[in-house]
Amino acid sequence: MKASAFVYPWDVNGDPEAPARVADLGVAQVTLAAAYHSTRALTPRHPRHRVVTAEHAAVLYPPDAARWEGRELRPYGAGDWAPGDAYGEAAAALADAGLQVHTWVVLAHNSRLGAEHPHTSVVNAYGDRYPWAPCIAQPATRAYLTALAAEAAVRPGAHGTELESLGWYGLAHLHAHDKTGGVALGDAGQYLMSLCFCPDCAAGYGGQGLDADALAAAVRTALEPVWRGAAPSDGGWAGVEKLLGAAPANATRAWRDERARTLQEAAVSAVRAAAPDGFQVLLHADPVSYHCGANAGVDPAHILSVADGVVVPCTGGADLLTPFAEQAAGALLAANLTVVSGMGGSPRTLASDAARARDLGATELRLYHAGLASDGDLEGVRAGLAALT
Repeated sequence: MKASAFVYPWDVNGDPEAPARVADLGVAQVTLAAAYHSTRALTPRHPRHRVVTAEHAAVLYPPDAARWEGRELRPYGAGDWAPGDAYGEAAAALADAGLQVHTWVVLAHNSRLGAEHPHTSVVNAYGDRYPWAPCIAQPATRAYLTALAAEAAVRPGAHGTELESLGWYGLAHLHAHDKTGGVALGDAGQYLMSLCFCPDCAAGYGGQGLDADALAAAVRTALEPVWRGAAPSDGGWAGVEKLLGAAPANATRAWRDERARTLQEAAVSAVRAAAPDGFQVLLHADPVSYHCGANAGVDPAHILSVADGVVVPCTGGADLLTPFAEQAAGALLAANLTVVSGMGGSPRTLASDAARARDLGATELRLYHAGLASDGDLEGVRAGLAALT
């Protein structure tokens, strides 16, 4: 199975040994960040630093001024954590080591955008804004994300791209010093707390026959016993219907699914229009369309008719591959396995985990994350990939 390792530019730039170290793992490809959210990352082998703090979401290359001229919403350049054309420098070094380079593009996840343009954010039924979560129903936000996808994905020399967060983001965020776990919201509660009530979404609910103010009140009422700990909020979509009522729940889902699907279509089309022939376009995806987050909720049949394939989270089990495999018809299905022990990964069982994923339909592997892993973890990856071949 072809394998690709995720890498940040700061893992490579300034470390002349990094490209060969990644190639020595046995991977044929790297998925290199070109546009990324804020983060604090270890660099356990870098000769100049051990911790990199990316203070805000940024593109890791010089954005095209002409593309963004006159736009209110535009990408932010990186600070000293990724100066200049950090992506281009790292990509060239990795390619020189014999690795095929694909871009890694994070889209609807941007706390600085929400801080500077609050009206772009998801706003919940209580009026709380989520600055990390751009509302993908808003026309200006959709235009920004589509343009960013095309620019960040199609960097010089890239053979393909992986688009992350190309869908709804909600309450779950892994925000700095996150303190939102005091009440177990479950799947259904997470959905209700992720519903957006910005003016565009309010109008969208109206088109589905719902009054937005009444819907927000219904959400608050449905969640009240959850806050008291008197009612569970799990149970998948049936749990959402139980809390909110089947008709309004399905109306909200119809609006949100349509906004996500059409944005995904537009972004993929924009990337293809900017890319050379043979350029591969994948989405980080979850097969449950109402799920929010970095792995966008999608309808498997629809997304595999739009993109070349999907990258599916498989750490802890590969069952999420099955809905995609049932619709695959030759599409690329990449199993995303965490190989950083300190982040819940299991590099020592990579060979067996990959074999299980292959049995469930995976055609490739994605390994998260070559820059963050310890030397011992990387040795486990090396041995696991060797066992597979």
